[in-house]
Amino acid sequence: MKLSGNKPSQTSQTDAPSALATASGERQSTPRRLFLLSATAAAAALAAGLVPRLVRPARADDAKGAGKPDHFEVAYSDAEWRKRLTPAQYEILRQEGTERPYSSPLNDEHRTGTFFCAGCALPVFSSRTKFDSHTGWPSFWTPLDNAVGTHTDTSFGMIRTEVHCRRCGGHLGHVFDDGPKPTGLRYCMNGLAMTFRPQPA
Repeated sequence: MKLSGNKPSQTSQTDAPSALATASGERQSTPRRLFLLSATAAAAALAAGLVPRLVRPARADDAKGAGKPDHFEVAYSDAEWRKRLTPAQYEILRQEGTERPYSSPLNDEHRTGTFFCAGCALPVFSSRTKFDSHTGWPSFWTPLDNAVGTHTDTSFGMIRTEVHCRRCGGHLGHVFDDGPKPTGLRYCMNGLAMTFRPQPA
């Protein structure tokens, strides 16, 4: 309703039925509006990469545990993390953010080498296990040994398996069970959460 400085006129008795009909019509259309808003929000989440594919998270027996540890081998204060990381890296590694799909150069990195946690430089993935998932994020079918941990993530009304660096707890991405053989898993990682070092020739 548009507000003005004039005092609103009172509804006459002859206008009452139409006013009630309008109110009734608004009430009847509310569920439809809620449905449309929900559908729009779901489409926006899909476009933003919050739901890369409509798939189940990785199986529970693939996760290292339901909760994220309170303490990690490499630990800094929040202020120190902000100093060590770029704002975008901080948002992803420390706040569990998600970069835009197809925005990371590491998505198109095809050289032989190793991917490291951008927070503590722990080797986390090998280029030998990288594959093109067509989701817009660097994807791998397995991490390096003793490199990552997982926990259940229930944000955005979904149940997913979050992947974090085993040494500093930095958020790397999520793992899903729609990957290639031999594991059938897709470790969908944020490029900003990692650095890459090519193997010397």
